[in-house]
Amino acid sequence: MTDTDPAFSLLDEEVIAAAALRNDPYDFAYVDHAIDLKYKDEVLADAPEIPFRGTYAVPHMKIGPRFQAAVDDLQSPRFQRLVEQKFDIDLSPYPTTVVMMGNTTGNYNEGYGHPDSKHKIITVLLGFSHDWPHERGRLRVMRSEDREDYEFEFPPEFGKMLMFRVCDHSWHGFVPQKGERKSLQFCWVDSEKYVQATYMRHRVSAIAKSNAVMRKILQYAPRKLS
Repeated sequence: MTDTDPAFSLLDEEVIAAAALRNDPYDFAYVDHAIDLKYKDEVLADAPEIPFRGTYAVPHMKIGPRFQAAVDDLQSPRFQRLVEQKFDIDLSPYPTTVVMMGNTTGNYNEGYGHPDSKHKIITVLLGFSHDWPHERGRLRVMRSEDREDYEFEFPPEFGKMLMFRVCDHSWHGFVPQKGERKSLQFCWVDSEKYVQATYMRHRVSAIAKSNAVMRKILQYAPRKLS
């Protein structure tokens, strides 16, 4: 970090920097408390309301100042440098996206294993669920598209962070579980065109899910995970 980088408002720089980079089955790192639990109530009070399943673009959502502070930390040059050092990568050419999941229905068509879009470079997941007492529904770092073939599980609870390098075998997914499963996804991606396409896709999806009939159809439709 440079002396001119503003300090984080919420992220714990020391614990993020200290998190070990694991290479099996692909490059990933887990941080148990990327945000101290003392901030939990105030940040969650400012988190967006997400009434339906699926993923929503954070720039299109109403959020309070303490949740915004967490987003600002992720979007800061200071966090970028932490991730660059962790993965030995230059992220300066790449724009970012930030989206959020709020609920899962437990239906069969959620959580399929996927390696992430080829347009993503690094994916960072930050949990915002008040708690996650379920055995199912934890994101799995997987060796293949088989959700039972996994190395690590990430509970989407407040302050827990998972970051990984996207590649053709960065398989991840979860076993369906109904619940308030709030998890923010922050990514470096390969182009501004992909940023705009991502936000437009989620805007259209959010409008569709606001309609009761469309919501019923989408609830059981096959999901394209990206």
